[in-house]
Amino acid sequence: MACENLVEPNQNINDAVDVRQELDLRIGAAFTRFQTLRLQKIFPNVLSDQLISYGSCQFPTLGFVVERFKAIQAFIPETFFKIKVTHESEDGTVDFNWKRNRLFNHTACLVLYQICMEDPVATVIDVTSKPKSKWRPLPLDTVELEKLASRKLKIGAKETMKIAEKLYTQGYISYPRTETNMFPPDLNLSSLVQQQTGDQRWGAFAQGILDRGGPTPRSGNKSDQAHPPIHPTKYTNALQGNEQRLYEFIVRHFLACCSQDAQGQETIVEIDIAKERFVAHGLMIIARNYLDVYPYDKWNAKVIPVYEMGSRFQPTTIEMLDGETSPPQLLTEADLISLMEKHGIGTDATHAEHIETIKSRMYVGLTPEQRFLPGELGMGLVEGYDSMGYEMSKPDLRAELEADLKLISEGKKDKFTVLRQHVQKYKQVFVEAVAKAKKLDEALSLYFGEASQVTQIEEMQMEIPRPVRKCPQCNRDMILKTKKDGGFYLSCMGYPSCKTAVWFPSSVLEVSIDDSVCPTCKPHPVHGLKFKFKRGSLPATMPLEFVGCIGGCDETLREVLDLRYLQGGGAAPQSGSQTSHQRQQISQPQSWKTSVAANVSRVVELQPTSNENNEVVCNCGQEALLLTVRKEGPNQGRQFYKCSSGNCSFFLWADQRPEGGENAGNRSIPEPARAPLGRASVGFGGNTGSGFRGGFGQPGNKNDFGGGSSATCRCNQPAVTRTVQKDGPNKGRLFHTCSKPREQQCGFFQWADENVPPESGGGFSAPQFGAAGSSGGSGMKSKRAGTNASEKGPTAKKRTCGICRQPGHTKVTCPQKR
Repeated sequence: MACENLVEPNQNINDAVDVRQELDLRIGAAFTRFQTLRLQKIFPNVLSDQLISYGSCQFPTLGFVVERFKAIQAFIPETFFKIKVTHESEDGTVDFNWKRNRLFNHTACLVLYQICMEDPVATVIDVTSKPKSKWRPLPLDTVELEKLASRKLKIGAKETMKIAEKLYTQGYISYPRTETNMFPPDLNLSSLVQQQTGDQRWGAFAQGILDRGGPTPRSGNKSDQAHPPIHPTKYTNALQGNEQRLYEFIVRHFLACCSQDAQGQETIVEIDIAKERFVAHGLMIIARNYLDVYPYDKWNAKVIPVYEMGSRFQPTTIEMLDGETSPPQLLTEADLISLMEKHGIGTDATHAEHIETIKSRMYVGLTPEQRFLPGELGMGLVEGYDSMGYEMSKPDLRAELEADLKLISEGKKDKFTVLRQHVQKYKQVFVEAVAKAKKLDEALSLYFGEASQVTQIEEMQMEIPRPVRKCPQCNRDMILKTKKDGGFYLSCMGYPSCKTAVWFPSSVLEVSIDDSVCPTCKPHPVHGLKFKFKRGSLPATMPLEFVGCIGGCDETLREVLDLRYLQGGGAAPQSGSQTSHQRQQISQPQSWKTSVAANVSRVVELQPTSNENNEVVCNCGQEALLLTVRKEGPNQGRQFYKCSSGNCSFFLWADQRPEGGENAGNRSIPEPARAPLGRASVGFGGNTGSGFRGGFGQPGNKNDFGGGSSATCRCNQPAVTRTVQKDGPNKGRLFHTCSKPREQQCGFFQWADENVPPESGGGFSAPQFGAAGSSGGSGMKSKRAGTNASEKGPTAKKRTCGICRQPGHTKVTCPQKR
């Protein structure tokens, strides 16, 4: 029918669904992670493998069970007293109930009883007879199906919906997820009743409905404008087990609601004994009607004698009885669904799922009578949050959300306004719940024993992950995490779609997020990190504990930690009113000045505004950084240029820059310190049109700045420097190789003491490493010469034997080889 009358989808309903999904995901994920990570550490013997989930519908559902259990625990029985009168006759025994019902004062009840006993004659003061009906059931919606199946058939809500969906897919019943309890006028009910006339159990009743003029169903007041009430769509007698029982219930319910109400006659007799009134009720059933097909409802006749107004009789007994008030019973599944529906927790389609969740999480259990009993974990969670001052087990928060979602679907509220308001509301609750997390520990320790002590690292793991900086690849947050072996690393929140990570070396003993924010690195904010290093892992001039920036502006920390993930953007280029001839000393936050200012003197050269200015430009086309070697060695104090963003492997010693390229009038660069006598470092590059020396430089000694290499492998990634460990003539010799795992390496290899200059050329374009016809690139041996030797820069060192170190042959043909 819907396919024949297609309309545009309702955008308001779609918006309400979007808001529900997003809020449920965000709220559930945040609280579930917080609870699970914390309580698994605090109570490892009990909860080490337990998922401790939270949901804004799931938790109030648990709250209903806990609230009823606590009401039973807190119940104090009270003794009450009442007077009962009986009268026996030929037609049977009639019980007359006291109109005062009961009194909690023994003396007062005793006085009234004694007055009655002084003149124990009853006078009939009123006889009333009136028709009474027992209403046939309303058409069946999802919630009513779940409740009735639980009460009448003893089938759980989840199992009921599973069976109903199977019957629906087989074509036996209509769609089982509906909020409608009124049949649409255009639905042909007579044909549906006609299908059931052949059954031996209810066929005659179905035929009787048709003979009396057809079905006259009772109508409710709910409609979702999408699906009719649940009803049979095809007759079958081939089902078995619970499938057959549920199908039979749906058929009988449908026939009952299409039939007529049961009719009876009620008689009420009121008597007077010493001014105290007593009442008796009698019932005579005239027409059973729907009760003939619906055995799930009971209506029993109660016969009493005929009493006449003003008649007097002597009661058989007048007794004073006592009793005690009884506590409420534990909730059944039907009771729980009723409470969820009343308070707007979940929908008709999700009630069963929420109940099943709190059962599977061991928050609640079932008694032999199939009533809900809260478990220790469920009790502890509710009591813990209640002690924080947030009654999160109450339905109020969720009921407010459901009300707003209804307003969105009606077009009376804006989607984004509701989303923002409820995110802020739950965020405030979450932040304060985390701050008061020890109250949760204390509540659960009453059930699980004393809470375990956790280390600082474990405490950090349980805290809310604070973002350190934005990922340079996907722009999502990067957070600090702890490795299984105790180390640390930065991970992108976009994992696994984004696998960007920063693995800190084992020399980092401790690291935590500082409140300071780097003013230089972008995108903001880039938070500082508090580091603690192993003794001997840093240069002697650096402290072992300091706050540093991993955004790229801290060159020393970048070298120490080997921050390769910053390829593609670390510190943002400076801009503003300063001209291209100016250089600005970077001012770092006070919290980490001691870690960097004492080790690296840095000058940032700004992006030139004109190609005519005489500045050192790296292969990226940006102005290079001027740095000073601080590490002890032959080049200590010597100045050099490097790429300011880390995108290329540009390197140039400041003292190898041609004199004609420096505009002394516009520059303020300290006089570079010359390297002491020893092995010289060779810089390579071509002369630009401006007379500046450009290209790549390679320190020739591992004692140069950082002890690293400017060599780049065929993957266009910085190579790593390793030492030969195998016994032989090259043991202890340094070489450059690809930094990737062995199975992923590109095959690049170069001895550290055999640097080969790159091709010279105009400008500062980066060479294509590993490309066919290229000369290899910076610090990389050329395997196939693409140009004549006369076209290159300084002549490359001749190849020598790997065993005897003599030219003219290789180690394969070496005469010293045994």
